[in-house]
Amino acid sequence: MPIITLITDYGTRDAYVGALKGVILSLAPKAMLVDVTHDIEPYRIAHGAFVLRQIWPWFPQGTIHLAVVDPGVGSERRILLGQYEGQSVIAPDNGLLTFLHRDLPTESMRVVEERRFFLPAVSSTFHGRDIMAPVAAHLANGVKPREFGHLTDRLELLPMSYRAELVAETIRGDVLYVDRFGTLVTNVRQEQLKAPRVHQRDWEVTVNDESLGRICSSFHEVAPGRPVAFVGGSGFLEIGLNQGRAVDRFGPPEAVRVEVR
Repeated sequence: MPIITLITDYGTRDAYVGALKGVILSLAPKAMLVDVTHDIEPYRIAHGAFVLRQIWPWFPQGTIHLAVVDPGVGSERRILLGQYEGQSVIAPDNGLLTFLHRDLPTESMRVVEERRFFLPAVSSTFHGRDIMAPVAAHLANGVKPREFGHLTDRLELLPMSYRAELVAETIRGDVLYVDRFGTLVTNVRQEQLKAPRVHQRDWEVTVNDESLGRICSSFHEVAPGRPVAFVGGSGFLEIGLNQGRAVDRFGPPEAVRVEVR
């Protein structure tokens, strides 16, 4: 039975996650459910899109990902079933697939529309439980993707780049994500730091016109309370504060300008 991962902004204090799991296990009792996180910042689609892309390489082919960050629930927004690199994802068509779609070749993209795979009664405010969860379960039970709806080549994408801009020998980056430690994860990729310089440490990082100096290997290379730039486990350049929160020092993502020279 395939793995079904769960990424939501539901939190864990209410019944939402339990209901989601109950629907899946009622229809696919042998499914292996993996809670990636239910702590996506409420309504923050970009947060969910980043987490979804980050976990993708670490799951085996055949995995089904259920991603629900859905501020447009009950509206005319569509629900999609996408396939990338042998894995499937079910999500609202609101930008949650942005980083996957821009980074990986699409094997297929379908609009979820066949009501026979939904629960008999569909709430206008809980499509995660009544539509997406049963679709994930039926997919795990072997229903072919083509049974759920027609192919589409159109989907909503966030106005964010998953790769920083290289101008001459300056990389200009944006913040994609802020983790729970307040670290700013930028869209400057590790491979972009390999050229045209010989060594990663040859680059100098500037955040909002403040020089952080060279790229370090980790927090320990600077004193407590000092900012530091390093390539994290995400494979992106990150801006941290040793034993502190970089987001509090430099501001929210939309206010942060990162340059690497």
